[in-house]
Formats: sequence, C-alpha cells, structure tokens
Amino acid sequence: MAHIVKTITLPNGKEIHIETGRLARQADGAVVVRCGDTMLLATVVSSKETKDVDFLPLTVEYKENFAAAGKIPGGFFKREGRLGESEILTSRLIDRALRPLFPDDYHAEVQVMVQLISADEEEQADGLACFAASAAIMVSDIPFPDAVSEVRVGLKDGKFIINPTRSEMAGLEMDIIVACTNDSIMMVEGEMKEVSEETLLNGMIAGHESCRAMNAVQDQLRAELGLTIRPYDTYDPTPEFVAKATALVTDKIRVVTDSLAPKQERSAQIDAIKKEMIEAMSEGITDKDELTKIKNHAGLVFKNAQKDVVRGKALKERMRLDGRGLADIRPIWGEVGYLPRSHGSAIFTRGETQSLCTTTLGTKLDEQTIDRVTEEGKKRFILHYNFPPFSTGESKPLRGPGRREIGHGNLAERALKMMMPEGYDYTVRIVSDILESNGSSSMASVCGGCMSLMDAGVPVIRPVSGIAMGLITDKKTGEFAVLSDILGDEDFIGDMDFKVAGTTNGLTACQMDIKIRGLSYDIVRTALEQSKAGRAHILQEMLKVIPEPKKELSPYAPRIEVIEIPNDMIGAVIGPGGKIIQEMQRVTGATINIEEIGNKGVVTIYSTELKSLEAARKMIKNIVAEPEIGEVYMAKVKSIKDFGAFVEYMPGKEGLLHISEISYERLASMDGVLEVGQDIEVKLVGVDEKSGKVRLSAKALLPKPEGYVERPERGERGERGGDRGGDRGGRRDDRGGDRRGGGGGGGDRRGGGGFDRR
Repeated sequence: MAHIVKTITLPNGKEIHIETGRLARQADGAVVVRCGDTMLLATVVSSKETKDVDFLPLTVEYKENFAAAGKIPGGFFKREGRLGESEILTSRLIDRALRPLFPDDYHAEVQVMVQLISADEEEQADGLACFAASAAIMVSDIPFPDAVSEVRVGLKDGKFIINPTRSEMAGLEMDIIVACTNDSIMMVEGEMKEVSEETLLNGMIAGHESCRAMNAVQDQLRAELGLTIRPYDTYDPTPEFVAKATALVTDKIRVVTDSLAPKQERSAQIDAIKKEMIEAMSEGITDKDELTKIKNHAGLVFKNAQKDVVRGKALKERMRLDGRGLADIRPIWGEVGYLPRSHGSAIFTRGETQSLCTTTLGTKLDEQTIDRVTEEGKKRFILHYNFPPFSTGESKPLRGPGRREIGHGNLAERALKMMMPEGYDYTVRIVSDILESNGSSSMASVCGGCMSLMDAGVPVIRPVSGIAMGLITDKKTGEFAVLSDILGDEDFIGDMDFKVAGTTNGLTACQMDIKIRGLSYDIVRTALEQSKAGRAHILQEMLKVIPEPKKELSPYAPRIEVIEIPNDMIGAVIGPGGKIIQEMQRVTGATINIEEIGNKGVVTIYSTELKSLEAARKMIKNIVAEPEIGEVYMAKVKSIKDFGAFVEYMPGKEGLLHISEISYERLASMDGVLEVGQDIEVKLVGVDEKSGKVRLSAKALLPKPEGYVERPERGERGERGGDRGGDRGGRRDDRGGDRRGGGGGGGDRRGGGGFDRR
C-alpha cells in the first residue's frame, strides 16, 4: 500500500494529520491520526466469509496505552487489562456512528481497533477516535459507502470551540461530541449547563461543518488508493420467498398491533406468529442447512414485515402500538422514601418502565479515584445503572455491567451532575436498578435518580427530567413522525433514539443515535421542540410526588462539620504518622478528613451521631486553639519529676505543673501525689513572654485554707531577700567597721547584703 499523508485544517485553524501505508499493513485498513502530540492508530479487519445472520457482527474497541503518556500501569501485573469505563464509553461513541453506515446486507464479521499510542497534555483523543476508525475502513476494500467523522464541540462565552484542548474545557457551558456524514448527523452525546434547544442544534451544525472537512480527506485517500470494494455474499432471500412469507404474517401482525395489548402479551403473540411462519415455510424441507437458512431468512422477512406495519400505523394513522398519539406520554407514578434505611430512595414508573433509585451520601474518603492514561483525579458524584434480565421477563447469566449499562449510567450521571450544588461536601452515589423495561430506562434513571436525591435532602439546583424521542420516516414521500416517550418496539423499528434531559431552564444532557442517512436539521429541531413539552409534563408529575428537596437528612446519613484552621496547624491535627487524627477517630467514632486548600487547612468531620460530631469538633478546636490566661483545662499527667509534673492540658500541648502549684500545703516530694495518666483540672495563670512557656496551677482551682497567707511570687521573694540582705550588711558595717560588706539589694537572696566571706 502506498504511503500517503494528508493534513486537515479545521475552521478554527487547528491541524489534524493523517497517514496510511506505514503501520499495520497486514490489516485490511490502517491509519495514524495526529493532533499535537496525541496520536491514534486505527485498524480494521473484516472476515471474507459472510455469516448467515440478520445483523452486522461489528466489534469496536478503543484502548489507551499507558506508555502513550509515559506511565506504567498500576496493580500487580503492570500491564493494561480489560477496558476501563472511559474506554468503553469511547468505544460506544465509535460503534454508534459506524454501525448504521455499513450496507444492510453486509453480515461479515468486522473488528475495529483504535489505540492511543501517544498522548500530550492538551489534545484529547476521544474526539478523534471515530474519525480514525472511519478512515481505516475507507482505506480498506470493506464496503462502507459514506465516510463519517466525530468532533467535540464546546461552548464558552457564546462561541463554539471545535475540539477544545483540556485547558479550554474549564468553564464550558456545553460539551458534546457530534458524528456526521456529509449529509447527516449520525450521533450526538454530551452534557450542558441548561442551554436551550436551539443552542444545542446550533452546536450540532457547527460540528457538522468540521466533520465535512474531515470526511473530504477520507474520500481523497480512498480515491488516491484506487480501491475496489470486495464482493460479498448477502444470503438474501429470494423475492418469491419474501412475498410468500410476508403474505403469511402481515395481517396477523396488524391484528396484534391494533389490539393495544401490554408488552408481554403482545410479544407472546408476535413470537407465535413468527413460529407459525417458519413452520409453514419449512414444510417439506429435510436438509438441515436449508432449514437453518430458511429460519434466518424468515426472521429477516418477519422483522421487515413488523416494521412496515408499525411504521405505517404511525405515519398514516398517527397512532402508536399502545394507542397513544405521537406526542403523548405514558402514565406516570412514583414514590419516595420507599426504602427505610437508605439515605434517599425513589420509585419512578412510566408505563411499563420502572426504576428503583437509591442515593447514598458518603464522606471524602468515599471518592472514586480516577487513574487513566490521560486523566487523574477524584470523582464525588457517581451514578450506576443496573439492568437485570428479569426486567424484560428473561433469564440470563449475570456477567457484571456490560457496555450498555455503563453507557446508560454515564448518560444519567451527566444529566444530574449539572444540577449538583457547587462545593457540596458529600460524596454522592446513585444506583438505578431497572425493575421493568419497555423503552427509555436511562431517562427513567434520570427521573428516579433526581427524586432520590431530593428525598436524601440533597439541595439540587433544579430538578431534572428526561425523555426519549423516536422517529419514523418514509424515504419515498419524505413524511416523518416524531414520537415522544418511545416504547422498546418503537426503538427497535424506528429511525432514531434521541434521549434528552433537562430542567425548566434548559438542557443538561443528550444522546442521539440515528439508523438512517439524511436526517435533516428540521427533523432534529422538531424532535427537540416536542421533547421540551414532554419533559415539562414528566417533571410536573415528579413534583407531585416530591416538590422540593427534604430539609433534613436521613438519620442514617452522615452529618458534616467543616472547620477551617491555620495552615501551620495541619500537622498538629494530624500528629506524627497520623497518630493524633487516628486517635480522635477511634475515640469519637467520627470520620475526619483534612486537606490544604490555598493558605488554610480545611477539616471535614463526618458522623451519623451528633454527639460524636461535637466531640470530634471540640477535640480539633482544642488542638488549634491558642492557650488563654484564665482558662481552665482538663489535663492529663504525662510524666512526673522531682519538681512537679508535665501535663497535657490541650491536645498536643504540654506544660509544667510545678510542685508548688499542686496544693496549698507544702509538698516535700512528688511521691504519691500524682500518677501518670491521671486527669487533673488546671488553670492557665500565665505565659512567659520570652520563652512562651505556660504557668499552670491546680491549687488556683481549690478553696484557700482558712488563715492562708499567699506566698509571694518567686520574683518578689528574690527582691525581699535582697532587701533583707542589704539591711543586715548595713547594720554590721555600722557595728564593726568596714568589713567589705555593704549590701545593696539583689535579686538573689544569697547575693544581697552580708559581707564578703573571703
């Protein structure tokens, strides 16, 4: 393959370089995409044999290599393992853009791999990954008629930024990724700070312009390589087979769709019709391979017949499977506080979709650590989505969260996190367990998750609701029908799944997948306008259940006390090796976290019991408090000396309790007076200005004995001794002449007065 290098200049002046023919030449297609020092290697391989299935067996994997950023993976094995959540989310972004563009009859196995092989600190790889994947296919002979590209679109100060750097991400009002062919928007996903529907649409249009430039380069690469698209077997049924099978089922399917039966009953009837058709088409056939082929072909014909009936009902009769009009919302009911021991809980039910959501409030220590190739940090708001098989009446083995669960949970998380109060002290985890599913369970998670937050007493800025919009189009006539609050079957047979979440002020998150080519801006605008009315109705029903966040937290939720301390006192609170903070947690039962923010220390105390919280707060304040003359402290004897005892009168602060300050009685020694570990009340009676040493007294807190005469302070006793010495020296001088005495007052009793005994 020839070595070709191309450069793309986006409308904002940013350059993207793409090359092929140099690396991974045994793959069917391979490219390297570079922006700044961020580089992606994308490869694609497709089997030459077509599988006899009625779907495209496409696998997409996006992987980040730690070496790309000069890092060594953590853990015992020191190598990259299974894909992380962020890698799975990026893989989904690629998959959802590529999958609809393969020919409907192409059923050969396809594997797309995109690897981050170099990462700089500014240019982000996920916005380039789909472009790299599409380009790898375009330089191969795999049938793929339209190039597709993705860009990230940011909004700041009213201006759109294409593929913003990490530095530019700070303060964005909108962050979406848009995938587009030359004539259609294929996929959109992102979050926003209550922007309008029109702003979101304009962001898509801005992204589309950049995608066209990137698609043009892919077309140039394909043209320069002069590729011939490989032939492939389609295993399509014959026209006679299609006509006969369609005639067997169409009227029967129409009867079921007109019956307005519930999902389970309708599904059972549809399955029975399909089984009858396969039996009729297989009658008289004994060859196993032929029977398998008939079964697969019958399934494909049946699916198309079902689509035609349901789509026709929506387009011609403006009526849906369950009897609703195009913009009608299914019945909604909800309840909060259903689980007595959780910090917050809510049931949200819309039609045959039901979510049980719980909110748990945690401490700083419950934060999730983020350690990716391109990102490190902490995460304090988490939403997990679970989709057990019983929610659709199925029995399947549980293998942990799959890509769908991770994707739906991420969407609901992005919708709600925008309305979390800034600087909220708790770590928050929401879990959405889907108990029933018939369409739009991710948006049920948004609604139920918001209600559980409010039930937990989280002061959300504004409540959030979500809705899934569908689309049915007629390519021949150009007619289309936008469906509000779609069913699972409508998602299956429809042309669009557009999930929109937001508040009364604007949108907070969206996710759009398109299954057709040529989606116009007018259709997107209609879907957004119709979704706004649907969201408002759903939010109204939510607020009937819980109109505002609860004022009080659950008795089982931790309470928080935040204390600011001087920067130089952080070490005193922590203690050597964490000894002091660990002891405080052990004694009080509270959880204590301390961090340096700016030029101050911030201590956060968590406890479910007010008594525990207050005890920890008091201990911390005692540590950072400055000693005050006249204050009384409960001190603990740390050691005993001949001249007194050293006591800890405040946490981490010790002082000498002199033997003369223990009792009004004169003590000959310390024997039996105090014991190490004994508690004793002391009063701080003074602080030496030069040394900073404190003077503690226990006797100052005792009643004075009757007739007790206060002994002078030690300084006063020295002066009196000097005066007495001076007097005695003077008298002796008078009596005995000059004996070189003469006194003078001294501070020391021995130095004042008397005579020179030499």
